[in-house]
Amino acid sequence: MPIAELRDSGQLPSPKGVAFAVVEVCRREDATMDAVANVVQTDPALAGRLLRLANSAARAGRAVASVREAIVRLGLGTVRQVSLGFSLVDQYRDGPCEAFNYEDFWSRSLLMALAARELGDLSRAASPDDLFACGLLAGIGSLALATVYPAEYSEVLRRAHREGGSLAALERQALQIDHNECTAELLRDYGIPRALAEPVYYHERPEASGFVEGSRPHRIVHLFFLASRIANLGLASDGGRGESISELMLLGGRIGLDADDLGALVDRIVKEWHEWSEMLQVPVRFIHPFAKLSRAAASKPGEFSDPASFRVLVLEDDASARLLLSGMLARMGHTVYSAANGEEALGLALEVQPQVVLIDGMMSGDEGLDFCRALRATDWGKSIFLILLTGVETDGRLAEAFESGVDDYLIKPVSVYALRARVRAASHHVRLMEAWEQDRAQLKQFAAELAITNRKLELAALTDVLTGLPNRRAGMDALRQAWSASERGGLPLTVLLVDVDQFKGINDHHGHAVGDRVLVELATALRASARTDDHVCRIGGEEFLVVCRNADARSALVAAERLRLAVRSLEIEAGEARVRVTISVGLAAKEDGTDDVDTLTALADKALYAAKNAGRDRICIAAGGEVRCAQPKAASA
Repeated sequence: MPIAELRDSGQLPSPKGVAFAVVEVCRREDATMDAVANVVQTDPALAGRLLRLANSAARAGRAVASVREAIVRLGLGTVRQVSLGFSLVDQYRDGPCEAFNYEDFWSRSLLMALAARELGDLSRAASPDDLFACGLLAGIGSLALATVYPAEYSEVLRRAHREGGSLAALERQALQIDHNECTAELLRDYGIPRALAEPVYYHERPEASGFVEGSRPHRIVHLFFLASRIANLGLASDGGRGESISELMLLGGRIGLDADDLGALVDRIVKEWHEWSEMLQVPVRFIHPFAKLSRAAASKPGEFSDPASFRVLVLEDDASARLLLSGMLARMGHTVYSAANGEEALGLALEVQPQVVLIDGMMSGDEGLDFCRALRATDWGKSIFLILLTGVETDGRLAEAFESGVDDYLIKPVSVYALRARVRAASHHVRLMEAWEQDRAQLKQFAAELAITNRKLELAALTDVLTGLPNRRAGMDALRQAWSASERGGLPLTVLLVDVDQFKGINDHHGHAVGDRVLVELATALRASARTDDHVCRIGGEEFLVVCRNADARSALVAAERLRLAVRSLEIEAGEARVRVTISVGLAAKEDGTDDVDTLTALADKALYAAKNAGRDRICIAAGGEVRCAQPKAASA
């Protein structure tokens, strides 16, 4: 096994000195805050770093001044992980792998750690300090490969730079292991909880994780993905940051951050990056404020990067004047098109969509003004800036021209200075119109997205995200409606409380992704096996509620047994293994002495408790003030 070879090498990144002592003390079952504080205080640098983390701006509360208070605030697990990370930063500032940029590696790791912590503080998906540690160590597998296989890994990195493609694939081809697999093994050795280590493993390709959308692992893996994209911004070239900004704005929108909120978040992270770099002695790069980067990314290359560059159409029937104007405009840096008559100009305008049009107002008849009117009659022509070229400055003629849609005018013969001034003035108009069009398009998009979001929120308020079943709120509403119908019509009513047996063991042994899959499969089985009129919902954790309308205890028992056997026959894949689950069911029917829905559910809960105590995988019934368990049947073949 490649990981065994890595471990046998004795060169895997590991803490040393005081950090090693901190890790060892924190691992003991009898570890105390005072014992850890005594060790930390022997290293002033580590103590200062932990104090800085505990007092970071991302958290509220009074500032702590002592190491012990910092450890209490952070927790022993976080202190262990962060101390380990800081130790590795100090030890591996350089190394034997020529193609591996150690300074850039730690600079990016620090930026990802800070981004993960800020996003964690925003989303509450996990402890911000735990996320800081994971972000700092998220790429540790690359450092390990560079340390153990310096020559081979240099060649892998050079090949990745030359050919592009997947670095992980090239690593597996050359070394039979990739940096993500190596990171996962090291995080396990470092004592990082599996609930965090799994999302770190998948953070470069979250779509491959298989985590159920909306679940905690799904939110954490996407948090790390966004943090890694913010980290990429720190090392990107000035030209490459435009693409990074566009991606960040898209990802930020998915978690409810508009451009201003995202900008404030990124600027705050970058500021902390520079502050932490001094403490850790990690080099960082200058990054412009997010607003400036986003403005640069929004400009279209070659179209508006030069404020004086436009598409200009010249309508002039005199060939020499047309040639002269076109030459003047071209020397100013504009893309120039020209036409000799209104019909030709209209066709050209339709094709090239000019931003500025110069119109000879001294053409025969009213051809120039007719062209103006024709442009203004179109949707796309309303935003074009029209400049009239005239040899006479009479009030009547100018009034007619402005009524036809002209924005400005120039007196012939046209000087280059006056022409440049008019076109420069036109630039303000063009930019305002395009900004207005962009804002209008965004408003339409926002309105459409808001309508969709409202519909989703209405559904989400009554739907369990993981299973797609109605949630507790919807289930209790359905039970109250069924109760009212039973009261009015004298119809029987029964409820079933269903709980997955030994579910914590499934999570602990197979991971939360498999646990989520079990709940999804079980929900599908319950929905498929329930009666048509039954209402199935998930009321929390691994517990489900089934409202059986118009069903007495006997018929509900038959339905409950059908559900139990359906679940018992399930096989859920967990890698190479297959997981089987069972359920316990508490049944309670509405009787004369049942006061309300709360009493009914309390009776069902009492029956469920009895089913658990009786050995699980069975049904117990609360009736007549007593609880009895039904004899479980063998599973059908």
